[in-house]
Amino acid sequence: MTDTDPDQRTTAVVLAAGLGTRMRSRLPKVLHPVCGRPMLAYVLDTATVATASRPLVVYSPAVSAIREVFAERADFVLQAEPRGTGDALRTAVAALPGDVKHIVVLSGDVPLARPGMVGQLVGDLRAGSAVMGLVTYHAVEPGGLGRIIRDDDGRIGRIVEEKDARPDELMVDEVNAGIYAFDLAWLRGRIGHLRPSPATGELYLPDLLLVARQDRRPVTELLVQDEGRLMGINDRVQLQIAERVMQMEIVQAHQRTGVTIADPAGTLIEATVTIAEDVTIEPDVILRGETSIGRDTVIRAGSQIADSIIGERCLVWASVIEESTVEDDVRIGPYSHLRPGSYVASHAEIGNFAEIKKTHLGARSKQHHFSYLGDADIGADVNIGAGTITANYDGHVKHRTRIDDGAFIGSDTILRAPVTIGAGASTGAGSVVTRDVPAGKIAVGVPARIRDKRGPGAPSEGGEGEAR
Repeated sequence: MTDTDPDQRTTAVVLAAGLGTRMRSRLPKVLHPVCGRPMLAYVLDTATVATASRPLVVYSPAVSAIREVFAERADFVLQAEPRGTGDALRTAVAALPGDVKHIVVLSGDVPLARPGMVGQLVGDLRAGSAVMGLVTYHAVEPGGLGRIIRDDDGRIGRIVEEKDARPDELMVDEVNAGIYAFDLAWLRGRIGHLRPSPATGELYLPDLLLVARQDRRPVTELLVQDEGRLMGINDRVQLQIAERVMQMEIVQAHQRTGVTIADPAGTLIEATVTIAEDVTIEPDVILRGETSIGRDTVIRAGSQIADSIIGERCLVWASVIEESTVEDDVRIGPYSHLRPGSYVASHAEIGNFAEIKKTHLGARSKQHHFSYLGDADIGADVNIGAGTITANYDGHVKHRTRIDDGAFIGSDTILRAPVTIGAGASTGAGSVVTRDVPAGKIAVGVPARIRDKRGPGAPSEGGEGEAR
């Protein structure tokens, strides 16, 4: 559910002040990526969908970097001293506007919680006119989690943190998920009654349950089945477990929309990747970032693609593609590398051990093996012979190379940029081209000299230069 009633406005408070010392990292815990996105991004997604409003994030000086990352997605309030979750909530309550009627409280290190569950908790809170609601579940391994201690009548009587629990209480497997809902008017009046823990001196948010019981106010509880989605991430082991859960969901979602994934366990697809119907993904493929794959394309084993657009009916085989665009009906690989800023037009072919960088390769052009094109503009129907390189760097700045439509570049040609090869021009095998070659001419030698072509059957004087 989402909050659409202006008289019942709900806002999410996200607790994200902890540095996460068990991660053993200089990076704030909630910025560690899960399937390509910071874990806090997923929590903000859930908060926004469940409440239809902008969340409020509680942070500390140690994790101030999160403000810059999520400035456009959330509001922030500073918890100057880490005095526990109760103090973090008190800080948030003081910063909430007066028109908010209910709040949900989420943890920034629980990225897999679903919006539907959060919405149900809020709905139950309203329906029961309760002042507090919480989610619980039975944990297979409850270590480190707050235990739910029920009264004789089956109601939740207390929530005991593990460090404060007695041995018999540690045997309880029903635990607190750390997801709450509150009537904000009641909370404003009562959060100041929290008392520090004798063991730690911290203010515990779950102790608000005791305050509600003392007030004889209703508390709603939502017992759910945990599928590994409510686990908080505190170290790298738990981070990997959460990523594995999410990765399987991502793979299955693509499979249900018509994508063939030959080896789900051996494939990595980040959450931001889009894949069209009838795409085939072979084993050992990694797809990262803002990547999209068009219909009927085959990504063969060993390929890695990041932040790139791949068109329809393409074949990518054991190759690396970064921040590039590939049009339809293109063949790439094996062992090709498209570096950032590259653009490959339709029906072009890039083959074994070929590399391009900041280069436009025109339609139907071929660069089949052992070559490098950097900072180049290649026209249509161009042949790039084996061993060709664009010498684009003079030791100080990069220069561009232009090869016009229908040109034929012989094997082992060095094109010293800036240089232009005109339409239909050729270079002889082994040539070092240091000046422009006019359209229809041929450049031969070291350094290359410009000559007229001998005839239609002689592409170069230096030997065969065809890419295949």
